Amino acid sequence: MKLLVTGGAGFIGSAVVRLAVARGHSVVNLDALTYAACLDNVASVADSPLYAFEQADIRDRAAMDRVLETHAPDAVMHLAAESHVDRSIDGPGTFIETNITGTYTLLEAARAWWTGAGKPQAFRFHHISTDEVFGSLGETGLFTETTPYDPRSPYSASKAASDHLVRAWHETYGLPVVLSNCSNNYGPFHFPEKLIPVVILKALAGQPIPVYGDGSNVRDWLFVEDHAEALLTVCTQGAVGRSYNIGGHNEMSNIDLVRMICRLLDARRPGGAPHDRLITFVTDRPGHDRRYAIDASRIAAELGWRPSVTLEEGLARTVDWYLANEDWWRPLQNRDGVGQRLGQAG
Repeated sequence: MKLLVTGGAGFIGSAVVRLAVARGHSVVNLDALTYAACLDNVASVADSPLYAFEQADIRDRAAMDRVLETHAPDAVMHLAAESHVDRSIDGPGTFIETNITGTYTLLEAARAWWTGAGKPQAFRFHHISTDEVFGSLGETGLFTETTPYDPRSPYSASKAASDHLVRAWHETYGLPVVLSNCSNNYGPFHFPEKLIPVVILKALAGQPIPVYGDGSNVRDWLFVEDHAEALLTVCTQGAVGRSYNIGGHNEMSNIDLVRMICRLLDARRPGGAPHDRLITFVTDRPGHDRRYAIDASRIAAELGWRPSVTLEEGLARTVDWYLANEDWWRPLQNRDGVGQRLGQAG
């Protein structure tokens, strides 16, 4: 297949690009190269004849029309998005523009190209979203594909809106879409403003490791390479108009996750042990969702996908990757906002 991957220089998008090329798919990586993008993420496939790069913004209709006409993809995998909750609290406008207006613009460009191409039945528009659109769970229960939407942050609200747009374009215009909502991703090439890389890099530097509130917020953790596998499965095998929840079956509280990372670092960098002495509880994020957990039984039953990496294995691989790739993460720490406490507006 020829895949157009938006946001392919980001964390999850680059994992999709690397895996798709390895599987023999032709990939067009479309990315605006905003602060969280890094072309080093796809350096391993950049010289492949199966890979092409287009620097463009999904809000630019003329650019989207040109890219679609030039490359005539079999599928659009739409991952381009603003995704950091703390940044959405401080500056929601960018999230509205990229996640809502950008998705609308891309949908209209895809619809125009698909219609002009004779509405090929095999074409797919795969919209990748988050479990945060479902809101916050109590002590029990799981998010399913039919859980009512209840977003609590500007980020999750903007993603919820984009999900609704994609479904509307399917129902109104017949655009062949599939959707997926994932739990928290982690792994190599994770931009160093998110929780797991923050913990690793703060611990390595001997600096305080910030933990919001009392650290009891629970997330379901999904190794990014497992997620990339699931996304290719949904894109190529998912039923048109269907949505699929993708989870890691790895629920853990933030404080237990941080302590697990510290133990991994104690074994690998004993000179700084015990690293958990650096844990520092800080004022909680406004509107911090208490718990996320995914029921991924639909994708298992219908498409045969299940996560292959346990949290313990995935965290060990992630820590080892950061220890071995300082030349990747060190320059990114100079980018705007990285290393600063964001999301305190309330």
